[in-house]
Amino acid sequence: MDRPKADSVLLFSGLDPSGAAGISADIETINYFGLTPLPIITSLTAQNTQRLDSFEVPKDSLIEKQFDLIDEDISFNTVKIGLLGSVSQIKTISRLLNKKKSLNVILDPILMSGTQENFSSNKMIGAMKKYLFPMSTILTPNLEELNLLAPGLAEQEAVSSLNCSWVLVTTSDSSKVDIEHRLYHESILKRRYKYKKLPGKFHGSGCTLSSAISALIAKGMAVEDACDEGLEYTYQCLLNAKKLGKMQYHPIRASYKSK
Repeated sequence: MDRPKADSVLLFSGLDPSGAAGISADIETINYFGLTPLPIITSLTAQNTQRLDSFEVPKDSLIEKQFDLIDEDISFNTVKIGLLGSVSQIKTISRLLNKKKSLNVILDPILMSGTQENFSSNKMIGAMKKYLFPMSTILTPNLEELNLLAPGLAEQEAVSSLNCSWVLVTTSDSSKVDIEHRLYHESILKRRYKYKKLPGKFHGSGCTLSSAISALIAKGMAVEDACDEGLEYTYQCLLNAKKLGKMQYHPIRASYKSK
């Protein structure tokens, strides 16, 4: 199904000073696809490629004011949501998005950092599932996140419990040699994507993927086709990654050549 096109994507995402993940990854990816990112920061972190040291959350009133000023001035039909900071922030974002009609919402439910620090809580997970998942076009959890969102359930049952039409489950975090990502629509498996596992650890691959899907949907592409190209784009970014820090690799997001 073709979707209405837009020139920008609204971003709710955290700041990663290493430049590999979060809002930096979102901006680079959205720019690559020729769209303008509209960034609203949901969290301020002190981190590098080895560890996360601190995490601070902006006031909900600031997020609301930023959204309202953007909304009165710039048209957008697609919103990408990444790292979230609190239950009240989740409720605020939900309320703001409910003001708009026919939004494409791409939600990357970031629950753990790339260095395995916990970003979330059971209350935040519950709030995301209640307020944001039902309005989302697609969720992009990795397998570990899916298990945290729906503990104790087999994959298809877990996907069914999330109350979102499209779910792309990525498995890079749990695979050793071969990777198979799986796309579900209305809890039915629609597509499988197979890749070779790349050596090393990568910082920002999930942000890159969800932002690429967001950009492609904003340009009018159908969800399943946006996942096809978004995954291929992300894999090419990882193939060309650089080790700028001492641990995780940075995806190079300007290296992709569309087929």
